[in-house]
Amino acid sequence: MCIDYRELNKVTVKNRYPLPRIDDLFDQLQGASFYSKIDLRSGYHQLRVREEDITKIAFRTRYGHYEFAVMPFGLTNAPAVFMDLMNRVCKPYLHQFVIVFIDDILIYSKSKEDHTDHLQLILELLKKEQLYAKFSKCDFWIREVQFLGHVVNESGIHVDPSKIESIKNWAPPKTPTEIRQFLGLTGYYRRFIEGFSKIAQPLTALTHKGTVYQWGDQLEAAFQLLKQKLCSAPILSLPEGTEDFVVYCDASVQGLGCVLMQRGKVIVYASRQLKILEKNYSTHDLELGAVIFALKIWRHYLYGTKCTIFTDYKSLQHIFDQKELNMRQRRWVELLNDYDCTIKYHPGKTKVVADALSRKETLKRRRVRAIQLTIHTSLPDQIRDAQLEALKEEHLKSESLRGMEKLF
Repeated sequence: MCIDYRELNKVTVKNRYPLPRIDDLFDQLQGASFYSKIDLRSGYHQLRVREEDITKIAFRTRYGHYEFAVMPFGLTNAPAVFMDLMNRVCKPYLHQFVIVFIDDILIYSKSKEDHTDHLQLILELLKKEQLYAKFSKCDFWIREVQFLGHVVNESGIHVDPSKIESIKNWAPPKTPTEIRQFLGLTGYYRRFIEGFSKIAQPLTALTHKGTVYQWGDQLEAAFQLLKQKLCSAPILSLPEGTEDFVVYCDASVQGLGCVLMQRGKVIVYASRQLKILEKNYSTHDLELGAVIFALKIWRHYLYGTKCTIFTDYKSLQHIFDQKELNMRQRRWVELLNDYDCTIKYHPGKTKVVADALSRKETLKRRRVRAIQLTIHTSLPDQIRDAQLEALKEEHLKSESLRGMEKLF
């Protein structure tokens, strides 16, 4: 049951406790092979409300007025408060073998023996803190886990198949609100889609205030392309250590895009649209801006380790040798100096096919077990005619050879 607390939420002092980034959570799963997922039973209801605040969350029904003694769903601060609680409860084990996201707990281990110990520790901890799980929503001792809209296993991170199914059946949007809903879902999986911002740009423009809603061929093409890209999304690998990172950057008038790879495997895609001022940048600055964009968003991967950055703009590989730089370029070069990176030229024509690289290990050879042939009724006659024709040719050749023997 969820009460409409919108008026109460307007006057509530917001709890700014930060929720973790989804990307950061998945990075912790490097090398894990065994998983257990625990879902707490009506998580918010396991947290009591202070006596002096109970009257504030009263609600009315046709049977009278009622008050919650526990934290209800619908309060603006509920996620932050519960996230704070779970982080304090699981603090000794976070970043070791436990991931917590509000009321979802994921236990991960590299070996079966370790997983036994880890699972026992967490179950005993929940018992001690009187936090109860819903057994029907829990999974134990699994090699592949569905978590936060993704499927994770040893090969990497996949898009949840149920989300792909809903994308396949998504009808073309008829209002700006429906476009926002579609972009909200596809944007959640933007790390799987190369050039997401560039593809979504026409759709995003239609959601701007004051824009007349008119669905055309360009919008339909962008809508269908996003659906197609997500339905055929590649498997993204989890980083293995902190070495051998390679970044491919590209820029255009539509936006900036980059790919982070490690040992030939795609880790993540990233892209964004150009800001208003950036549309006036020269090609040189746009390409350099794409490099800076990649370094900033993937700082936690690239800072303090050697990496190679490929760009299709040749002069960038000599950026450290250029003497005449404007203020923006100097600022960016200053940032580049903080990283141990090498910029190399990579022609656009030989662009890396990241999708193929990310899939190459998942493809297996298939053996043919049966072949079904359909033989048309006229086929035997055609074969017979061809054989007779071949016999005639052989007969003519033998006759000509006998004639040549007589000459000698």
